[in-house]
Amino acid sequence: MSSIAISSTLVALSIVAIVYLTAKVKFSVFGSLFAVSIVLALSTNVPLEKVVDLLKSSFGNTLGSISFIIIFGAAIAVCMERSGGALSIATHILQKAGKHNAKPAMAWTGFIPGLTIFCDTGYIILSGIARSISAKSQTPMPLMAAILGSSLFAVHCLVPTHPGALAAATTLNANLGLFILAGVVFAIPGLLAAYYWAGFMCKGQNYAPAAAEENEQQGDDRALPAFTHALLPVVLPLVLISISTLLTTLGHKTGVANFFHFLGNPVIALLVGMLCGLWLLSKHGGQKGDFTRVLEEAIVKAGPILIITAAGGMFGAVIKESGVGAALGQALGNASIGLLVPFIIAVLLKTAQGSSTVAALTTAAIISPSLASFGLDSEMGRLFAVLAIGAGSIVVSHANDSYFWVVTKFSNIEMQQSLRVFSTSTLVMGLVSFAFIWLASAFML
Repeated sequence: MSSIAISSTLVALSIVAIVYLTAKVKFSVFGSLFAVSIVLALSTNVPLEKVVDLLKSSFGNTLGSISFIIIFGAAIAVCMERSGGALSIATHILQKAGKHNAKPAMAWTGFIPGLTIFCDTGYIILSGIARSISAKSQTPMPLMAAILGSSLFAVHCLVPTHPGALAAATTLNANLGLFILAGVVFAIPGLLAAYYWAGFMCKGQNYAPAAAEENEQQGDDRALPAFTHALLPVVLPLVLISISTLLTTLGHKTGVANFFHFLGNPVIALLVGMLCGLWLLSKHGGQKGDFTRVLEEAIVKAGPILIITAAGGMFGAVIKESGVGAALGQALGNASIGLLVPFIIAVLLKTAQGSSTVAALTTAAIISPSLASFGLDSEMGRLFAVLAIGAGSIVVSHANDSYFWVVTKFSNIEMQQSLRVFSTSTLVMGLVSFAFIWLASAFML
């Protein structure tokens, strides 16, 4: 058997092992990535005396590159939840839209807060609003759940303020500023496709709207922040990063430009967003010691994500050191199918083991050494590679995905309804997002 065939077989077995350990054996994601990394290193040409040092250095390097961003992002989510900022955004949009536009309003209600809030947290916060609007507008609850769930999920997988997209971008050394802008752009056609598909899947099914209950009026008994104030922690980091990216694109290197580059660094931008969130919390339900409590809760939330992401970086380093990824790139072909490969790998991993984060970071680790083989070893090539991975990590959310159960249980709908409407919507959303990404790459690569 040739070395390429052996290398390809080892990569395939590594993927199968991760899927089996996490999905079937229910072994921890960190434990699975760690075990597979060691076995892969020992099975290839990594010198025995370098195995442990490789694991330690790659784990630490990955952790150092993403830890601040994830912690500050989690802190923003905590502040938005405690202050009522997320509910303020949702309530304002729904009031402006009116009952007859409840469905598109629900989509934007998830999309905007979802830029920085994790999809499961966002759904938990907004599910009461979704049930209330379903009852008032007599919209079937499975449809409302699919629209809100998809709108949060689209940006969760395609915008690198979230762990999977961020890990993939870090592994492939993609431009984060461009990735944020492009991720938002390509999430929109996917969300629109999911929106209409969910409506189609509800036709003729006699799905009931949510029952009107007083305890679901989450925003009625508290003084919510002003809409413009609530937007600050979400929008300001994105604005700062976008300004920095624009100045870089235009080639400005003045003192003022350097100042905005500093503010537009994702770490500083999210730090600014966290400070805005703390200010918002201080004005609405804040108490002495909130700064400490918010950071402590954010660290607790971010801890497992940090460990899993760093373990994914460790796995990627082993692939690079062993040469397996380069061999895989040679075996899979040329640049004409370059974007299809990361998309398919991410789809298979996501569908099999449930976690979009694991699917994204594992796929990035696999294809990182192969970018030149696929014709993607450029700034735009890396950007489109991570976008393809993000689209693949959307497909498909079903019973092995914790987010699927968040959407199902917090909506008070049946599993079969959620599978029919929400799960199929994530399939359509991922496919349509990738189709637009691939089409755009034809003109930009």
